[in-house]
Amino acid sequence: MGLRKVIITCAVTGSVHTPSMSPYLPVTPDQIATEAIAAAEAGASILHLHARDPRDGRPTADPDVYMQFLPRIKQATDAVINITTGGSSLMTLDQRLAAPLRAEPEMCSLNMGSMNFALFPMLDKPREWQHEWEPKLLEATRDTIFKNTFADMEGVLERLGKGCGTRFEFECYDVGHLYSLAHFRDRGLVSGPLFIQFVLGILGGIGADPDNLVHMKRIADKLFGDSYQFSVLAAGRQQMPLISIAAAMGGNVRVGLEDSLYDGRQLAKSNADQVRRIRGILDGLSLEVATPTEARGMLALKGGDRVAF
Repeated sequence: MGLRKVIITCAVTGSVHTPSMSPYLPVTPDQIATEAIAAAEAGASILHLHARDPRDGRPTADPDVYMQFLPRIKQATDAVINITTGGSSLMTLDQRLAAPLRAEPEMCSLNMGSMNFALFPMLDKPREWQHEWEPKLLEATRDTIFKNTFADMEGVLERLGKGCGTRFEFECYDVGHLYSLAHFRDRGLVSGPLFIQFVLGILGGIGADPDNLVHMKRIADKLFGDSYQFSVLAAGRQQMPLISIAAAMGGNVRVGLEDSLYDGRQLAKSNADQVRRIRGILDGLSLEVATPTEARGMLALKGGDRVAF
């Protein structure tokens, strides 16, 4: 029996952190492409991508910005490209879907419910802001809801899933999100193998500690049996401890500057540094890293030749 393969996802930039928090956060299409390609070369088989306005680094849903880096990444690497349908809580659903519907990627993220997605505690750390929008965006999360109603999720599954052959990284920020996913499974709107990302440590969702990770897995096992793969995303300083536990529990892992700006006690100088760090941990656990081809097989993806970029 061969060693179990672990999928490393790298979330390259996201929309949580802002340029003033780290000089290494990729902002321009060139930086995002360069960072994504280096992460793939370091061992990430899935690249989870957001776009930013190249002028000031704010999150953008503009498909034209995505198209400045998607083809370049595809040309340079075989990694699976996974585009957000979350974007930012300040975007409408149609804005959030514009780039995925144009690109028709192999994978997209899909948050499994509306939630308070609170980033405003990051204002507690004093810092010099480069851009006026940064503290404003963080403060806005005090009084906004990240909207993903059942109708929203049905629309994404229909338009992107059925319409484009895209499969999903189902992001579950709490136990109730697992039951929402089971509801869609029971209606035949999603089918295995499901790829479920347990998201721990966002204020408004479940906390980042080992007990909660074990609980999420226990409920997912009860609901989905052997028809799912799980991965773990832990915010901030909990990133490496909890994804290491996840790997030991039979799961997959997600790293990247979207989730944590650090590599150990230092600011991560690149996404690839975090990929290399978790690779070392996986090696120490006698686990092998899945190649992009193996990840496609594990998740039943349509293939990189069937995207629109």
